[in-house]
This record gives sequence, C-alpha cells and structure tokens, in this order.
Amino acid sequence: MSGNSGRPGATVASRVLALLGAFDGAHRSMTLTELARRAELPLTTTHRLVAELVEWGALTRRASGEYVVGSRLWDLGLLAPVQSGLRQVASPFLHDLYAATLATVHLAVRDGTSALYIDRLSGHVSVPVVSDVGSRLPLHATGVGKVLLAYAPDEVRTWVFTNLTRITPYTITQPGRLRAELRRVPRDGFAQTGEEMSIGACSVAVPIRGNVSTAGLAESPGGPVVAALGIVVPRLGRDRPRLVAALEVAARGIGRSLPLSESG
Repeated sequence: MSGNSGRPGATVASRVLALLGAFDGAHRSMTLTELARRAELPLTTTHRLVAELVEWGALTRRASGEYVVGSRLWDLGLLAPVQSGLRQVASPFLHDLYAATLATVHLAVRDGTSALYIDRLSGHVSVPVVSDVGSRLPLHATGVGKVLLAYAPDEVRTWVFTNLTRITPYTITQPGRLRAELRRVPRDGFAQTGEEMSIGACSVAVPIRGNVSTAGLAESPGGPVVAALGIVVPRLGRDRPRLVAALEVAARGIGRSLPLSESG
C-alpha cells in the first residue's frame, strides 16, 4: 500500500526521499509547511514522516520550528567513498596549503552538473565564501568548478552551456567566453574566477589527477582528473603564480597518495 500521498503509487521510501531531497543550498531550513510543499506531500503525511526522521536523527527541529538536516545524515555521508577516501588522503595536504597561504582552501569533485565541496578550511583573510562542506555550487562560477568542467564529458558541458545563470554581475554567462576559458585550463594548469560567485572573492584552482598504474609496472599521478583543489582570496593579482605553485604541489601530493587504478 502506498498510503496517503500527493503522488499516487508513491512508496513510503519515495516520500521520505522526497522530504530529504527538498533540502538544497537555497533551502537549508524549512517549516513543516514548506517541506510539504517542496516534497509535494500532504501536510499530515509530512508531519508523520518528519517526526520519524527527527527521532532517527536525519532531521533536527530548531527552536524556531524550522527543520534542518540532522547529524545522522552527515555521519552517513562521511562513509561514502568520495568522502572517506579522497577527503582522508587530501586532509594533510589541505592543512599544509592552508598553513602556507592562510587562505580558504577548497576540495571539490564533480557531482553531475555541480561542484560538490567535500572539504574546506577557512582562511584568516575575511572573504565572503558561500561554500560549506557538502554544498553544491555551479561549475561555471567557481574556480574548482571550472577545473572540473574543463575535464567533464561533453554532455555535462552542453547542459552547463545552456544553463549559465548569472550569480553576480561578473559571472560569465556567454558560452563562447566560457569555452575559451576552459580551453586554457589544460594548457595553463589552472582556472580562476573574479567575483563570479561572490562579490569580494576571487579564486584559483588546479586539477587533482588519479594515480595510475600502467600494467602494474609504474606509478604516475597523471591519470584522469578526479577532483579539484582551490584557494579563495580577496584578490589574485601578483599573488596568483605563488598560489598556483602551492596548489600544484599539494595536488601532486594528493594524486600520488591516492590508491592506484589500473590503466591499459
């Protein structure tokens, strides 16, 4: 039996997933009514399921009456291979990079058509950073996102080029201009942004390549791009070469530390 639902035939699992899926970067906390509306579920069904999710720890109810994602989901998320593997390997390199630059450091992977931030160290320099660990931001407006987009499959690029939303007055929304930037990433080894995601924040990022074993004979951190490593600062200017160099050292270290993948 599917029970009472706004969608005929919906299972209990699909209704629970709809409630959890109602949360995103723009909807981090919601009232019960808002949850019901975004999940397209009756209020009575939402009330019952949300109570169970709160009891289990998937959601937390604030004093204001709004609901946020609970710590139990965070604990589960950390068990995902992309989290527990790459994040654990990269952690010491991120801390070294932070110590050398005192800037905000980002580690991200591509999740569909978004950049998924799997780690972040906040810098001493005050810059408006909108990313959080676990957040997803547009590929075309972030430094790490541009790196990931430069090496993304054609179908991902096609989708992004037809959905270039303007976030700030400086966000690149012209497909031709963005394509030109992406072509320079493999050549220059980095991507950059200038207040394209947040006013007052610039970023530079480099690719992290997987560690490949060629027929089991040699190791080389020159495999496919598996992640991007970035730094956010108030401005780049003359510091860009120094920041890129520091990023490249850290990215190579992370790549060499990743588990080997076989290549023919």
